[in-house]
Amino acid sequence: MQTSDGRSEKEKMLAGDLYDASAPEIQADQAAAREWMVRYNAPRDLPPGERRQLLLERFAAVGDGAVIRPPFHCDYGYNISLGAGVFLNFNCVILDVVAVSIGDKTQIGPGVQILTADHPRDFAAREAGLEFGRPIHIGRNVWIGGGALILPGVTIGDHAIIGAGSVVTRDVPAEATVMGNPARIR
Repeated sequence: MQTSDGRSEKEKMLAGDLYDASAPEIQADQAAAREWMVRYNAPRDLPPGERRQLLLERFAAVGDGAVIRPPFHCDYGYNISLGAGVFLNFNCVILDVVAVSIGDKTQIGPGVQILTADHPRDFAAREAGLEFGRPIHIGRNVWIGGGALILPGVTIGDHAIIGAGSVVTRDVPAEATVMGNPARIR
């Protein structure tokens, strides 16, 4: 269904513009992702090749040797790109209303949340059910400690380290170590 500007709500979502998440096309995509997560998360002993095939079925890109340990949760999956050798430990969440890219050899600890979804600061727009997303880019060979939160719009440079439990609200330069709430360079 197209809106007054000629774009569907999904097109607006993917562009990072305000959109209505209750639109039927978006709800159908979320339902498909939920069905996929049931298949991905249920068999804990699934052979690596079959688990990789499931990732390839749903994600934008999956590099060689990329591993996600279940359980794993996402909004859509099709906005996620994993480089070669990426590792996500148990209980990671990626809210991927827009692009999430994770560079080669990045390691992500258990319980990490990568959140592109954002909400208007204007209460009337929030009340109308509108939201938007800001992309997240994580460079290569990054190490993100367990329980960290990566907030919308953040870019993390190559070889950076994010301390466990940190809340990353701003871009992180290459090779920096950040920790805390909010995360600061140490």
